[in-house]
Parts: sequence; structure tokens; C-alpha cells
Amino acid sequence: MKILDNSAESRFEIHVDGQLAGFAEYKLLPSTIVFTHTEVKPEFEGQGLAGELVAHALDASRDTGLKVRPVCPYVARYISRHPEYKDLLEEE
Repeated sequence: MKILDNSAESRFEIHVDGQLAGFAEYKLLPSTIVFTHTEVKPEFEGQGLAGELVAHALDASRDTGLKVRPVCPYVARYISRHPEYKDLLEEE
């Protein structure tokens, strides 16, 4: 499994055995990353890949000092279930 930030496509990608298995799309603002959509291809569902992908994306956001705006329902649910990421949320 490999996770990378494909900034040209504005998305984090997760690859399994060299195949694109899923992605988390984002829009980058000056101090905030807006996660808009997360998707795992059907043939890769049920393996916990979305969680791995979102955790990596949130850790990368923390490392670069970005606040997070979770427009994507999956990312919002992930943060609500993992309180260690709540400090990343953009203040309203």
C-alpha cells in the first residue's frame, strides 16, 4: 500500500499493488485544506483503505500547518470518531 499527495490532481491517493484504489479530493486555500470527496473503488472496499487514506491526509495537513474544512461527509465522520484530529478543524 502506498499513499501519496497528487497535487496536480488536488487529491491524496492510495495505491494497492500499483493500482489506484481510492482518493480524497481537496481544494487548497492559503491556510486551509478543504476535503471535498473521498472514494474507494468497489473492488477495494472493506479493507479499511479510506480510513488509512484520510488519516494520512490529516497527518500531512498537520505537518504543513493547514487547518481542515471537512466538506466530505466521510472526512467529517472520521474526525468526529478520532478526537486527536479535532484540533485541525478550521474555526468558524
